[in-house]
Amino acid sequence: MADYLTALGTLMQPMNFIMMYICTVVGAILGAIPGLSGGLGITLILPMTFAMSTELSFSMLVGMYVGGVSGSFIAAVLVGIPGSGASIATCYDGYPMTKKGKAGKALSIGITASFLGTFISIIVATLCSTYIADIALKLGPWEYFSLCLMAITMVVGLSNGSVFKGMIAAFLGLFFACVGTDSVTNQMRFTFDNYNLFGGINVVCLLMGTFALQQVATSYAKGEQEMPKVDSQGLSGLGLTLKDFKDNFRVICVSMLIGLWIGFLPGMGSGISNIIAYGQAKKMSKHPELFGTGVDEGVWATEVANNAGVGGAIIPMISLGIPGDSTTVLLMSAMTIHGLQPGPMFIQTNPVLADLIFATVLISAIAIFITELLTKKFFPLLLRAPYHYLYSAILVIAFMGAFSATTSMFSVYLVLFFGLVGVIMDFFGLPMTPLMLAFILGGKIESYFRMGVSYGKGDYSLFFTRPISLIFIIITIYSLFGPLVRKVLKARKAKTA
Repeated sequence: MADYLTALGTLMQPMNFIMMYICTVVGAILGAIPGLSGGLGITLILPMTFAMSTELSFSMLVGMYVGGVSGSFIAAVLVGIPGSGASIATCYDGYPMTKKGKAGKALSIGITASFLGTFISIIVATLCSTYIADIALKLGPWEYFSLCLMAITMVVGLSNGSVFKGMIAAFLGLFFACVGTDSVTNQMRFTFDNYNLFGGINVVCLLMGTFALQQVATSYAKGEQEMPKVDSQGLSGLGLTLKDFKDNFRVICVSMLIGLWIGFLPGMGSGISNIIAYGQAKKMSKHPELFGTGVDEGVWATEVANNAGVGGAIIPMISLGIPGDSTTVLLMSAMTIHGLQPGPMFIQTNPVLADLIFATVLISAIAIFITELLTKKFFPLLLRAPYHYLYSAILVIAFMGAFSATTSMFSVYLVLFFGLVGVIMDFFGLPMTPLMLAFILGGKIESYFRMGVSYGKGDYSLFFTRPISLIFIIITIYSLFGPLVRKVLKARKAKTA
C-alpha cells in the first residue's frame, strides 16, 4: 500500500499529471477518428519519452492507451464507423440509436460504460498481478518458452480467420527478431555486412513503419478521408437515470467478466471482447430480435467489455511479460527502451513503477470520464478534422521519432522499408499483431529455449514432461490446428445435412 501511495503521489506531481491528462485527451481524440487510434499515439510519442524520466514517460504512454480505448466509441455512435476495432460491435446499436434521435443517450452510455470497464478492471489488475507474479517466479525456462510460444500461436489462431496468414506474419516477426548478433555465439545473422544491423532492428523503426506509416498509406490509398455529416442535436445533458443502471446491471457484470478474461489472454484484445460481449448480451436478452435496432444493452455490453480489456491486458504484461493486446506490445517496447524487463520480477524490482502504471490507468479513467461528459456536445467537431493535415503531421513525427532513436538516417530508411512491408501485408490480408508480438517475444523464445536445453543437459523432453509446460504446448497445438479441425468438421456436417 505504501508503494501505491508513493506512486500516486508521483503521478499527481504537476508535470506528470498535466502530461498524463493531455495524452489521455489526445488518445481519446485519436481513438474517435476512424483510421487512427490510441496505439498510433503511443507509437508517435514513444521517441519523445527517451529523454524523459521513466515515471513521466509511462504516465504519458498509459494515459494515451486509456484515452484511445475510451474514445473509440464516439465515431461508432455518431456516424456508424468504429474509431478502432475495439468498437466494431458498438456500431450495431449505437448508430441506430443516433438515427432515432437518441445520440445523447448513446454517448452517455458509451462514456459511462467505458469508465466502469476501465475503473473496475484496473482495480482487479492491481489486486491480482502480485499473486500471479509470485506464481510465475516458480516457473522455469521450459514453462516460459511454452508460454511465449502459446501467446504467439493464440494470436495466430485468431488472425482474420486464416491460420496460414497469421503464421506467415508471425514468421516474419521472428525473422526480424533474429537480425543482428547472436547472444551466445556472437555470430552475425542476416546483417548483410551492414554495421547498422549488428545490434538488431530497432523496435521504434519497426513500429513506426508497420504501424504509423502503413496506416497513413493504406487509409489514403483507400480514400478514407471524408466523414458523413453528423446531426449534433440532443447532445447535451447526461441522459441516464438509476433505472438505466438497474435494468442493465446483469449485462454490465457479464460483459465485465468477458472483457477481463479475454484481455488476460495473450494478444486477443478489446476488439474480440467487444464482439463476444455483444453476442452474449443478445443471448441473455428477453428481446434479442431488437438488437441491431438501437437498444441500450448493445452499447452497454460492448463498451464495458472492451474497456475492461485494458485491466485484463495489463495483468499478463506486468506479471508475466506477455502482452495482452497489440497496444500492450507497444508498452512493453517502451519498457525495453527504458531498460526495464517486464515479467515476474518486474513488480519486485520496480514496485513503485508497477503501481504507477495501475494508478495512471485509474486516474486517466476518471479524468477522461469527466472530460467526455463535459465536452459531449463538441464530439461532432472531432470528426471534421482534415485528414491531409493529420497525415502530414503523423509522417513528420514518425520520421523524426525514428531518427532520434539512433541519430542515423538508416533508421529513416528502415521506417520506409517496414512501411512497405506493412502495405504489402495489408494488401494480402496478413495481420499485423502476430508480427509485432513475435518480434517482441522472439528474443525471449530463443533465450528460454537455449536455457531449457542447457539446464536439461541436452534433454528436450523436459519441455513435454513438465506439467505446466505441457499444458501450454497443448494449448499451442490447439490454437494452430483447432480452427482447421473445426472447419473440416463443419464442412462434413454441412455435407451430411
